[in-house]
Amino acid sequence: MDLSVSLPEFIKPLDQGALLEIILIVGVAVAVVVISQHLLPWLAERLHGRNRLYVLATVPVVRLVALVVALWLIVPLVIEPSFENFVALLGALGIMLGFALKDYVSSLVAGIVALYEMPYRLGDWIEIDGAYGEVRRIGMRTVDIMTPDATTVSIPHLKMWTSAIYNGNDGSPLLMCVVNFFLQPDHDGRYVKQVLHDVALTSVYVRIDEPVIIVASELPWGTKYQLKAYPIDARDQFDFTTDLTLRGKEQLAQHGIAFAAAPAIADARVAL
Repeated sequence: MDLSVSLPEFIKPLDQGALLEIILIVGVAVAVVVISQHLLPWLAERLHGRNRLYVLATVPVVRLVALVVALWLIVPLVIEPSFENFVALLGALGIMLGFALKDYVSSLVAGIVALYEMPYRLGDWIEIDGAYGEVRRIGMRTVDIMTPDATTVSIPHLKMWTSAIYNGNDGSPLLMCVVNFFLQPDHDGRYVKQVLHDVALTSVYVRIDEPVIIVASELPWGTKYQLKAYPIDARDQFDFTTDLTLRGKEQLAQHGIAFAAAPAIADARVAL
């Protein structure tokens, strides 16, 4: 098989009809992508729980399908439809992309893998390389997250190959929140557990159909309590943890329970 096909032989002569057809295909694909990126998130905001996450997850899938279909329709209009031409063209593109756009192409490939393996979806709360926030957009090259301080961080999908991805809810509307309390050891542990349990159940943000968990552990300088519970909506997690922290401190102080302070930085690191 002779693969020495010159570039001009790849290209079909484009008449006015073919050019208009290409413009129409591109226009329809762009319209589908733009409409899906506005319509589907708008619809998702009017849903709750798992249904909201399902609708958000379809946004990058629709974009990928629109791109693939557009390329599938345009390539035969531009390239002579022969096996030799396609093999030679793909080989040439592979070499150019491999040298010039290695990291970019790797991110694109990782983006396609991300759509299949779904390590994160729109609406998920993830942490990658110390950046934590809600997934707002999954592009072909990057995933955009909104951090708690309203900063948008764009992370290349390339990080999938080298970095751990922490997903707080993994496509579920449930997101566990954890609040820590450090108390002096001379107290009634069962009573403290009941107080913290009541604090969680009386929060306006708590999801009452999910369990409230109290975990206690003894440290050399005090007792650590972890109050674990689920907010109604994952987006309320910071209001929820703030509410638990402030009301937990208030209730414990009212019952004369003293808080502990780590005696040294090294001990504090071990405890946390």
